[in-house]
Amino acid sequence: MIKEKEITNDVVVELVSAGVIAGHKRSKTHPKMKPFISLNRNEIDFLDPDATITSIDEAVDFIAGRLGPDDFMLCVGTTVPARDAITAFAEYFKFPYVITRWLGGTLTNFKVITDRMKYYVDLKAKKEKGELDKYTKKEQLKFSEKITKLSVSFDGLLRMGKLPAILFVIDPASNDTCVKEAMLLKIPVVAILDTNDNPKEITKPIFANDHSKQSIVWVMGKLVSGIEEAKIEKLKKEAATAVVK
Repeated sequence: MIKEKEITNDVVVELVSAGVIAGHKRSKTHPKMKPFISLNRNEIDFLDPDATITSIDEAVDFIAGRLGPDDFMLCVGTTVPARDAITAFAEYFKFPYVITRWLGGTLTNFKVITDRMKYYVDLKAKKEKGELDKYTKKEQLKFSEKITKLSVSFDGLLRMGKLPAILFVIDPASNDTCVKEAMLLKIPVVAILDTNDNPKEITKPIFANDHSKQSIVWVMGKLVSGIEEAKIEKLKKEAATAVVK
């Protein structure tokens, strides 16, 4: 993890090369993002490298401090540049995720969503066991189509047996419904957001290009290494405390 005092010219070059600090045209910049913008070139606003690195560090500290042994983050990235990175990140930490359309009520109507997930799992199991073979070919085809449709919505959510401790979002402007649901339930939101977003709506904003796959992969890599480092430090502290006792 890169701490603020370690922000060198090489780090800035790395940020520029990965497109991490490139934002949108100034006409699309949200007024509340202005303090985190360092310059404008050819009508494009660029994020402040210090703000980007500092926000990543703060997000890592927040995630590591918030997640207990039985807690998890729900990871959401429905835009094309975000899908692969969200899937890889969620699979690495065994977190639930959403990479297709957000189902309204996933958080605020969790009981209904849970019932639909149970129905999907049960229907899929019946097909695998051959219990649907007794139906006509037309009926079996309908069941298969239903399973395929439900898999798109629920495969990434099957690990979510309860509400998440944190909602993690890439591009909150494109996923405003899930952010609003989290806010209603007072679930903190960590998000990678760009110059067109409102950082005041996010608990822990990460200031970075959220519409570039290269940028997203770079940021997610820093989050993975940072969270892993935090885990190791936590284990060391717990071990030291145990020795003292």
